[in-house]
Amino acid sequence: MPALPSRILEPLWDQFAALLPTRQVHHPLGCHRPRIPDRVIFDKLLQVLVFGCGYRRIEDATCSATTLRRRRDEWIVAGLAEQLRLLVLDAYDRMLGLELSDLAIDGCITKAPCGGQVAGPSPVDRGKQGLKRSVATEARGIPLAAVPAPANRHDSPLLAPTLDKTLDTLARLGPLSTTITVALDAAYDSDTTRTTLAERDLAGQIAHKGIRAPIQATSRWPVERTHAWGNQFGKLRWCTERTTPVVAFWLALAHAIVTLGRLLRRAWTCYRWEGRPRRRP
Repeated sequence: MPALPSRILEPLWDQFAALLPTRQVHHPLGCHRPRIPDRVIFDKLLQVLVFGCGYRRIEDATCSATTLRRRRDEWIVAGLAEQLRLLVLDAYDRMLGLELSDLAIDGCITKAPCGGQVAGPSPVDRGKQGLKRSVATEARGIPLAAVPAPANRHDSPLLAPTLDKTLDTLARLGPLSTTITVALDAAYDSDTTRTTLAERDLAGQIAHKGIRAPIQATSRWPVERTHAWGNQFGKLRWCTERTTPVVAFWLALAHAIVTLGRLLRRAWTCYRWEGRPRRRP
């Protein structure tokens, strides 16, 4: 059963396949078992991401759970998920344009029952193991960067690494905007946050503690919607991975899918192409 619609799955695979290194499918001496095709692994890993199930739930006669983990680790070492995310982000920027004058950053806590390097006691789930992801988005909610951390980490210390990763991503896409405003909630209301923004020549739109919305409603609502898009992936809602590189792999792959979906939705009204859906996706 496909985990994603074909309008997203096929272009995603085409870009991913272009990043894969060239390998011999069969052993030159004719021995050993043939290598499982990358497309089979890719489809099954997408099922793991979307459905949130274990690898043994996905294995069948075509591929074992061990092969899924090994190929996943190969792709993590090669950095393929991050490269795919940057490719999709660059395509969105060239076709529609990223609105980079206004950014938004916020954290989201999900479950991590198996613990691990980026898991900690969740303050919103009776101290159970949880994962926090600090996400930066542009004005329309397109994810630019994500930093995983234990659930008990405060949002404020995660601001600096999130900003650094965001600025690094934007530097690869092209020249930065002269004025960038970062919208933050009241959890970031501190002198440390203002210093962090000033060191990077960024302006801050920070909600003040003790004043409730909508009295001080800011433009950070897109990041909340982006968290909702991310929580549609079962592997992000209920993360059973224990190491930071694997969690970062799933985050990058999920954000590539989210960005591609938004690209197709907005491009439907601006472009015509072969196989274009009759209705707006």
